[in-house]
Amino acid sequence: MSSTGTPNEAVITSYAKAPARTVSAGGVSYAYRELGPKGGIPVVFFVHLAATLDNWDPRIIDPIAKGRHVIAFDNRGVGASTGQVPDSVEAMADDAYTFIRALGYDKIDVFSFSLGGMVAQALVVKHPELVRKLVLTGTGPKGGKDMDKVARVTYWDILRATLTRSDPKEFLFFNRNATGKPAARAFVNRLKERTVDRDADIKTKAFQTQLKAIKKWGRSTPDNLSTITQPTLIANGDNDRMVPSVLSEDLHRRIKGSELIIYPDSGHGGIFQYHQEFAPVAVEFLAP
Repeated sequence: MSSTGTPNEAVITSYAKAPARTVSAGGVSYAYRELGPKGGIPVVFFVHLAATLDNWDPRIIDPIAKGRHVIAFDNRGVGASTGQVPDSVEAMADDAYTFIRALGYDKIDVFSFSLGGMVAQALVVKHPELVRKLVLTGTGPKGGKDMDKVARVTYWDILRATLTRSDPKEFLFFNRNATGKPAARAFVNRLKERTVDRDADIKTKAFQTQLKAIKKWGRSTPDNLSTITQPTLIANGDNDRMVPSVLSEDLHRRIKGSELIIYPDSGHGGIFQYHQEFAPVAVEFLAP
């Protein structure tokens, strides 16, 4: 993994070819990838439970990188980033802030999915000056109904995937029907498009700590989301079993002026199943 960028390098707009880099801050070496034309406010991607840099769908990230500087990163203790995974979403947000500031940015746009969306909410609540626009997908608010049941659903679907020798995301992110199954396989195959310089897998202890943090988030006192004044786009499938779809509607009600998209016949990974429809919407929403 390379540790520095070089000036005047060619603009890369394919996530499969994005260079892997590291930056050190607060005693942690953060792994990240960047692509797209540099300059202006970057779009920082906040990834989901158990995910590393290899888990972003290129059909979502590449269209955004055609016109924007995109940065994806591993939070502390995940993938190739060093340190221990924090036991709270708020501490993950503190680490994200440290990472962003270490890169020298004082204003960003946020694209987030699932656990990443929880971290993004904690970040914008504590550092509203940092965020210009916010995309929250497949996620829910602090203290949201049934948020503390994510671990139970996750372990059950991991078991089902193990028994069928499948990727757990096929069960966790997609409906198990004639529409969802092929969409799941296509999504998992897209994640393999990068063939060199791939990230390290998340460790079991780190995964378990993330689940505990989500459970704590689900059982905590809700934040006052009316303080979020940034333009916000919320999206999900209509049958999210991990983070129930009603929580996207809850976020929409509580974040004034937010936009909400619910995709039919889809689950937690609705934005991936409907990437052809969602990516242009995200590009337009995040326009400078």
